[in-house]
Amino acid sequence: MEAAKVPTHVAMIMDGNGRWATSRGLPRLAGHRAGVENLRRIITACVEFGVKHLTIYAFSTENWGRPREEVDGLLFILNEVLDKELEELNRQGVQLRHIGRLEGLTPGTQKKVREAMIRTGGNDRLILNVAFNYGGRDEIVHAIQHMLADGVKADEVDGEMVSRYLYTAGQPDPDLIIRTAGELRVSNFLLWQGAYAEYYAADVYWPDFDKEQFRIALEQFGQRERRFGLVSDQVKAAPDGAGRRGGRSDG
Repeated sequence: MEAAKVPTHVAMIMDGNGRWATSRGLPRLAGHRAGVENLRRIITACVEFGVKHLTIYAFSTENWGRPREEVDGLLFILNEVLDKELEELNRQGVQLRHIGRLEGLTPGTQKKVREAMIRTGGNDRLILNVAFNYGGRDEIVHAIQHMLADGVKADEVDGEMVSRYLYTAGQPDPDLIIRTAGELRVSNFLLWQGAYAEYYAADVYWPDFDKEQFRIALEQFGQRERRFGLVSDQVKAAPDGAGRRGGRSDG
């Protein structure tokens, strides 16, 4: 795969864990565990393919409304991952970041998340944003609240200013957003950042979205022409190559 066509930032809506488990006669939580196993493979593939930023939609602000048993199980898995996977992520050069609100998590879990971010803060092979207790609308509300608290004046607010107050501040917007399980919904994910992202729907549940499925998604991305609201002739004439097929120049 040509490096110039690899997206700098890939975001993933990891959908279908519960249905994957149900289709096999397993409890839904078994699907979430299988999803964590698959995430390990995808992180390794990101490093191999040259993706620099990966954002995963792990738990939305709306997911608190799921059955208590499932919510408790997901929180347990989060703690388990922080306990057991951190050193391997660090070894691979992965920098772990949390996006979303830590409120709602126990003080102990909040402490683990903060310590994990500090522990991996010097890594730069892959930045892994874990969207946990995250919602796109809530993120924008959070940004507005902080702008008001900081005394930002109305005439100072522009797109760049808003981006600086988002959870992903300082990172490029996603080039490619992948959703598994064949669903065609945004589901309140990266509403601001994903304005000009390319979307790819994979017709497999997340635990079955393997390295080859990922490769296909990246190859399809590399064949698309990104126009960012312009027409094709303008894109081709752009001196900096913005909007041409593929990834790096579009970041």
